[in-house]
Amino acid sequence: MKKNVFYKILKRSIALVLIGLPILVLGQNSKAPKLKTGAFWEQVQFGGGLSFNANHDYTDITIAPSAIYNFNSIFALGTSLQYSHLDQRNFYNSNLFGGSLIALVNPIEEIQLSIELEEVHVNSTYTSNYGNLTKSFWNTGLYFGAGYREDNLTIGARINVLYDKNKDVYGSAFMPFVRVYF
Repeated sequence: MKKNVFYKILKRSIALVLIGLPILVLGQNSKAPKLKTGAFWEQVQFGGGLSFNANHDYTDITIAPSAIYNFNSIFALGTSLQYSHLDQRNFYNSNLFGGSLIALVNPIEEIQLSIELEEVHVNSTYTSNYGNLTKSFWNTGLYFGAGYREDNLTIGARINVLYDKNKDVYGSAFMPFVRVYF
């Protein structure tokens, strides 16, 4: 019972954030004085991912903020954090948390190549007629990616060269992506 209450509160909180964040961002006063920043912070961009998918039997939530430092117009290096929760009622429950390091190379303005090293801890529970099976392990991924870039948006795909279908948390080595940095 407590678990259902927790998920209801979590879902409502996320909905409030998703509704309130655009209002907060759009409501900022553009004439407000700017803080003095050093040259370092002028080269930093923030971005990441946020996803929420739910119905009466299924919940999938991912929060993945990230930051990159642009050394020049060709090369950037950054890091990100990740938390994911997946729950399929009476069958599967998983929590993932970890981080990654990413290098971005833009050989030409429209093309972005990437190398990303990801380390996540996975806690999963499978429910069956014979009881629960719990797994807890670390998963390492090394991704090579390429995408089409337009301003702050990149759409592409990446492949995990360390993928092992018997040990990996993801269902495939191939993953499409959308990156946005501001």
